[in-house]
Amino acid sequence: MSSKITFMPVSYTGWGSLEHLVSEAERLNASNILIVTDPFLVELGMTDKIVEPLKAKGWETSVYTEVVPEPPLAVGEKLVEFTRKHKFDLVIGLGGGSALDLAKLAGVLATHDGNVADYLNLTGSLSLSDKGIPKILIPTTSGTGSEVTNISVLSLETTKDVVTHDYLLPDVAIIDPALTVSLPPKVTAATGIDALTHAVEAYVSVNANPVTDAFALQAIRLISSSIRTAVTDGENKQARTDMSYGSYLAGLSFFNAGVAGVHALAYPLGGQFHVSHGESNAVLLPYVMGYIRQSCEKRMKDIVEAMGFSTAQLSQAQASYKCVEELKRLVTDVNIPLTLKGFEIPEDSLESLADAGIEQKRILARSPMKLERQDILAIYQAAYAGTITEK
Repeated sequence: MSSKITFMPVSYTGWGSLEHLVSEAERLNASNILIVTDPFLVELGMTDKIVEPLKAKGWETSVYTEVVPEPPLAVGEKLVEFTRKHKFDLVIGLGGGSALDLAKLAGVLATHDGNVADYLNLTGSLSLSDKGIPKILIPTTSGTGSEVTNISVLSLETTKDVVTHDYLLPDVAIIDPALTVSLPPKVTAATGIDALTHAVEAYVSVNANPVTDAFALQAIRLISSSIRTAVTDGENKQARTDMSYGSYLAGLSFFNAGVAGVHALAYPLGGQFHVSHGESNAVLLPYVMGYIRQSCEKRMKDIVEAMGFSTAQLSQAQASYKCVEELKRLVTDVNIPLTLKGFEIPEDSLESLADAGIEQKRILARSPMKLERQDILAIYQAAYAGTITEK
């Protein structure tokens, strides 16, 4: 069976790689630049690292900060309108997944008619016809993988939806771990488990192939061995570098192989209760993997080995149970609640969460075990009770 592997045109990785920003903006013929970021990064002075070298070249820059976590559709609509009005010729996204997703959206839809809602995956009626204006994405977290994917996620009233097309791929991604040093422990943990989830789900995806497997397993090795240190000692250069590379590789893996059940169930948590995407994935990861364990025992054995554990004395089934146990331990060690109760999700909401989760058909199709609504409800119930349940 053949596999399609897609990458963005240019990536710079490693400590100090931000130094390539000006030359790449020059190559893309920039002169009027939109920088999409969040207010926190402005307060930290991080946007100055972007704006000052661009202004030194004599280019116009506008910093747009109306970015919020888990951005609602209305936020995307407002940004696209602003982008169209000011005729920018380059969009730079700086920040976490929300800023990067919005930057991609702004860059592509700047040259299209209609509203953002018209291009949503589940309900939209229009298709993207060109790649819009150039985009450079610069993550300040190690987690979302947005800088290497063709997806922009938006929150709706009870769930999330996406605009997705290869036109959303950036022209340049700059992944500089030095920009993640000031990330608070809680955000380091949530985005780090998000990246780990990308790698784990890509590895067990029905669309996995030897290329995505290599990316996923190395991402799991790097993230699982460094996330605890990154959370407790944010200035540890090696831990930040390993997390940065791990997130990048996980992004490449899940972009090409896809994510599945964890993300499908995480979207309604974010949509209905505004739990951050990383925390939504984290709280669901052990329960989804435990539920589908029998469909991917061998792959879960590989995952726990990549996490640094010997399975020499274990059967394949025992190793897969060990994988679930170690995923639970890792989430706990980085101080993320391990149950829906821990996020104050009411038990009477589980039915509505299941109703929304089953609608994520694009994502659920990649699960190694077919998940029906009753399965999704059972997983939410397990995550509420804190007890691993199997199919």
